[in-house]
Amino acid sequence: MTLDDLEFLCTDAGRDLLDLAAGLDWSRAHQVASTAAVRRADPVHAAAAIDVVTARARARGRIRGGEAMLLTDEAVQQATAWPVAALRAQRLSGRAVHDVTCSVGADLGELVRTADRVIGSDLDPLRARMAALNVPDALVCVADALAPPSRDAVLVADPARRTGGRRVHDPARLSPPLPDLLATATDRDHVIKCAPGLDTSVLAHSGEVELVSLDGSVREACLWSSGLSAGVRRRATVVRTTTDDRPGPWGPPRLVSDGVAVHVEEVTDGDDDEVDAHGEPDRFIVDPDGAVVRAGLVRHWALRHGLRQLDPRIAHLTGPRIPDGYTGFEVLERCRLDRKQLRRALRQRDCGSLEILVRGVDTDPDVLRRSLALSGSQPLALVVTRIGSSAAVFVCGPRTGRTDTEHLTTAHSKT
Repeated sequence: MTLDDLEFLCTDAGRDLLDLAAGLDWSRAHQVASTAAVRRADPVHAAAAIDVVTARARARGRIRGGEAMLLTDEAVQQATAWPVAALRAQRLSGRAVHDVTCSVGADLGELVRTADRVIGSDLDPLRARMAALNVPDALVCVADALAPPSRDAVLVADPARRTGGRRVHDPARLSPPLPDLLATATDRDHVIKCAPGLDTSVLAHSGEVELVSLDGSVREACLWSSGLSAGVRRRATVVRTTTDDRPGPWGPPRLVSDGVAVHVEEVTDGDDDEVDAHGEPDRFIVDPDGAVVRAGLVRHWALRHGLRQLDPRIAHLTGPRIPDGYTGFEVLERCRLDRKQLRRALRQRDCGSLEILVRGVDTDPDVLRRSLALSGSQPLALVVTRIGSSAAVFVCGPRTGRTDTEHLTTAHSKT
């Protein structure tokens, strides 16, 4: 798409072309015919209109208000899911904020809901123009993220982590480079979004590192400057979404929008973490959310929920119940990491499908599963973990949640 294409799409004729494209079927089976129909209507601007319409479809549920935005497919792929972006905007409520990598304005749309004043800038003139059209309440300009044309505003940045379609892991090869961003923002409050697997220990960052998960998937790490972190160095933000007519796992939702309720549990290194660790399991084994694990807050989260560790170095937890909003496995039997013994135990329990969790042991779950020659009908799970210097395997029931275990307990008590 070009700037000329974009300006055309803002005209009456351009909106008519977008309406035409939006009314067509873009499934794989009809894509060729739909493309031909748009090209017949306007061969010059067809590609741009198709890009916007298909990007809007992909943005559904990811970008609030995305159905009316001018978007590209690449921008949608890079955009933060709206519940995560909205929670970040809440922490910046009442502040002046400058998003120095604003792209087409997805995050700006969340920031203008909470911030006192919002500036957006991007090095790409096309994306900056899209952002200005998409979020008219923000002041948008073309500028280099390493030379932000603002003073005193909190700097927000999301450096691009892909180049040539491939993911980049080296912080110095991001766009803009992460070390350069941190140097630019060193004297200002800032929030910089990064990949969740980033080794932050190698960075010149002294504030908070927040790990965020959404519906079980770890989405990002965020670097918050000391002035925004209130003394917290590590935070895990666990986000769950439900429909707004369903009760959430942790009380009232933090946000409700478009029929979606956003529920949040946060753990920080300011919480207590004195928990026991010994190798005999309680009734359930619980695998903490990935944000908790990556933030190094397993013990803090365990203490909150009445759990303990099986081994002080391993993230597998155990306790008499599964915490609300999470899943776990009921322990049935303990075995050695011996394939013959495991095959026998699983055959006796009529196992036909098997979820395998591995921590602290050099074992490939797929290779192990194939070697067990499952032939039964029941779903089970194996938790392969290290306790002390030895591997241990727990044969467990299938993954289950708190509600399921309450029904199970009630049934047991009646019998």
